[in-house]
Amino acid sequence: MAGGAREVLTLQLGHFAGFVGAHWWNQQDAALGRTAEDEESPGELCPDVLYRTGRTLHGQETYTPRLILMDLKGSLNTLKEEGNLYRDRQLEAAVAWQGKLSTHREEAHPKNPNLQGLLSAEGVRSSDGAWRAKLIQNIQNGKENSIKVWSDFLRVHLHPRSICVIQKYNHDGETGRLEAFGQGESVLKEPRYLEELEDRLHFYVEECDYLQGFQLLCDLHDGFSGVGAKTAELLQDEYAGRGVLTWGLLPGPYSLGEPQKNIYRLLNTAFGLVHLTGYSSFVCPLSLGGNLGLRPKPPVNFPSLHYDATLPFHCSAILATALDTVTVPYRLRSSMVTMAHLADVLSFSGKKVVTAEAIIPFPLVRGQSLPDILTQLGEATPWTSLSACGDSAGHRCFAQSVVLRGIDRASHTSKLNPGTPLPSALHACASGEEVLAQYLQQQHPTVLSSSHLLLTPCKVAPPYPHFFSSFSQKGLAMDSPPKGAAVQSIPVFGALRSTSSLHRTLGDLAEELSRLDLRRWASFMDAGVEQDDMEEMLHELHSLAQCYQEGDSLSN
Repeated sequence: MAGGAREVLTLQLGHFAGFVGAHWWNQQDAALGRTAEDEESPGELCPDVLYRTGRTLHGQETYTPRLILMDLKGSLNTLKEEGNLYRDRQLEAAVAWQGKLSTHREEAHPKNPNLQGLLSAEGVRSSDGAWRAKLIQNIQNGKENSIKVWSDFLRVHLHPRSICVIQKYNHDGETGRLEAFGQGESVLKEPRYLEELEDRLHFYVEECDYLQGFQLLCDLHDGFSGVGAKTAELLQDEYAGRGVLTWGLLPGPYSLGEPQKNIYRLLNTAFGLVHLTGYSSFVCPLSLGGNLGLRPKPPVNFPSLHYDATLPFHCSAILATALDTVTVPYRLRSSMVTMAHLADVLSFSGKKVVTAEAIIPFPLVRGQSLPDILTQLGEATPWTSLSACGDSAGHRCFAQSVVLRGIDRASHTSKLNPGTPLPSALHACASGEEVLAQYLQQQHPTVLSSSHLLLTPCKVAPPYPHFFSSFSQKGLAMDSPPKGAAVQSIPVFGALRSTSSLHRTLGDLAEELSRLDLRRWASFMDAGVEQDDMEEMLHELHSLAQCYQEGDSLSN
């Protein structure tokens, strides 16, 4: 691959982060395998930002994610901790030892019988030189609920230094779980895990020519919020000046019948948000839930997307699609926007929390132009919130970064015949970029909006869930789509926004926590959190909420 990339190191912390990450890397992998239909968008995104080149011990060239992920014992199923692509030289050295050996064998995890046809046992070398698992078939409807771990559907080979398993906590079972923020913090206070993380960071960072920063995918609902907080602190201490963009992940709907789990979720989320904002360039919560509080609201709805909110496999796919879109600005070949620049635009005046919003898929209809579709969306905020902040309509926007992708060049401007009365000012624009900028100006006249328009769609090839029953293979909305053909790519309209909706979201979270009787949840405090820590966290959360009161925008 060509040089000159502004490298990003991805860290995935937690099991739901593994689900989102598996879909994310599958989508990146699908984008590497270009087809004739992609030739109109020749390499808008630079894969070297996320990937690294290497060689196996046998001289085989590899192209693997620049990735460190942490999960718990029992979370990998049949995936080996060192991966399947090639073995680490340190492992080879261990095998070469001629002294006395003792063997301790654990019973292997059984393979998921419903997913036997998903991946072949061997890898295949693609035309672009990448070494990948061979995809055999899509996951059939009805079998998606059998996917319990993210490694069941990850189709990308990982480097031996990617996976780090926290052996002292279990993924399954009622005991030995990583449940509380304090437990997570304590993991990286142990020299064993801290040194292992530092060693992996140095391995990846030292081979970068220009490291622009780190993207941190971190579970907020369990003890990994504490792992994430200590990781972000380490990144700030060791790599000051680099961007640290944190995506705080919360899985699908929860049950009121599990009070301890819900209280822990609330506390972990609050401690995680406060600590992560202190060490990150910004923090963006990602969830399909209606709110962050104890009283559940219905999951978000997409008019053209049919998903099961109880399946992590479904929820994580949607969040990965949004993430693949809103991170476009710092992954473009032609743009000089870095993670730090993006954060500066969105997180001014202490506004270190941002929201993610999206239209998935963007309602592209054959024969219509971009001005036609944007005019039909009207004046209301078009996006669906993916940050558990409720409807953003009626809330003030302070700043936003917007990406629209997957619109072919012929549809960028009006297709009306000369002399035809123009339905809107958008129809008079001379380019797609001008259409999008004009639309955002109409929506929020006093707000600084950064926008990008891409020809490249978002890849949703198998094993991505079969969400889109009324769309063509290229994501066009159709009344009678061809039967049996899975959608391969879709247009997506996504945004990162700083809005006043966070004033209520964060304020309500602080109020709900202040009413808790912590004596009933002594086990959470016993995990390493003091009463003073709780009071300081509530104060910081209230202060953070106050940053989003209306009346303060970058343009002012």
